[in-house]
Amino acid sequence: QVQLAESGGGLAQTGGSLRLSCSASGSIFMISVMGWYRQALGKQRELVAIIRADGSAEYGDAVSGRFTISRANAQNTVYLDMRSLIPEDSAVYYCNADGIIYSDYSEGLPYWGKGTLVTVSS
Repeated sequence: QVQLAESGGGLAQTGGSLRLSCSASGSIFMISVMGWYRQALGKQRELVAIIRADGSAEYGDAVSGRFTISRANAQNTVYLDMRSLIPEDSAVYYCNADGIIYSDYSEGLPYWGKGTLVTVSS
């Protein structure tokens, strides 16, 4: 099993910055893809950004150019640096781990964190 621990959410003003972190723990050999998704009140969950083990990343259109995703493979940790925040970025941000290989080289299902709330005031 995998546990995802998210941190870094909170309140920011328009134009401000926040950094989210998510660490995966468990008997993990590697995680192919880690990422962030968000869900605003009354809306569907959407992609924010994902990053592969090789460092390649993809971003949702709404955040491209403002957010940067990075990861520390050895620590199974993913970060999301959010800049130029706008009220529309307010949402619960969920960490995701996919393509999990356990220490016994078995493959695991994707895991989701419990979410961390980001609120951007105007």
